[in-house]
Amino acid sequence: MHLQSGERLSGKACAVESTVSFKALGDGLTFLTEPMETATEITGPIAARLQISSSTTDADFFLILRVFSPDLKEVTFAGALDPRTPIAQGWLRASHRKLDPALSKPHRPWHPHDEIQPLEPGKKYALDIEIWPTCIVVPAGYRIGLSVRGKDYVHPGGTGSRLSTMKNDLTGCGPFLHDDPRDRPVSIFGGTTTIYLGVDEDNFVLLPIIPGER
Repeated sequence: MHLQSGERLSGKACAVESTVSFKALGDGLTFLTEPMETATEITGPIAARLQISSSTTDADFFLILRVFSPDLKEVTFAGALDPRTPIAQGWLRASHRKLDPALSKPHRPWHPHDEIQPLEPGKKYALDIEIWPTCIVVPAGYRIGLSVRGKDYVHPGGTGSRLSTMKNDLTGCGPFLHDDPRDRPVSIFGGTTTIYLGVDEDNFVLLPIIPGER
């Protein structure tokens, strides 16, 4: 499914050159499909590729695969710890984008995390990002969404839940959050992130869609 202008997600490649930007510590962007024409099963590993630049020397990417009802309300699920989680999530720090070509597969990019490669502000880079495997049937009329942001997913409205042994509220991605200012100084991770869209740009999420009965 290709990222398109207008924050759309489509099975067709993007035909219009454009860029979209967001504040890295804001809510990011959510790309949505048209309503599913039939019930659609998604079972297996997921990965995404983005063409990006940053106004700073690094950027964190949080990718969230989501499902929305016909009235665009998000459908969430009970996770191992969190009562309201999206379908799947993936993470990558841009300076850790290096791939191991021997171990990487299209559906599972493998990052050795053995080298820090800072970004040159304004320069375009390709990122391959693994997203958790999932198994779900999306009903007809519902939409699939891919959110791209620079901070943890937060379920709209919160959940009002907290584990007695943890300090953080459960807001959709469990008790372990990426919010330590020592690791994410605003001067580096609080910039502006840009995604490059167009005919010659690879921006997609690879979904394991299982064919239905014929």
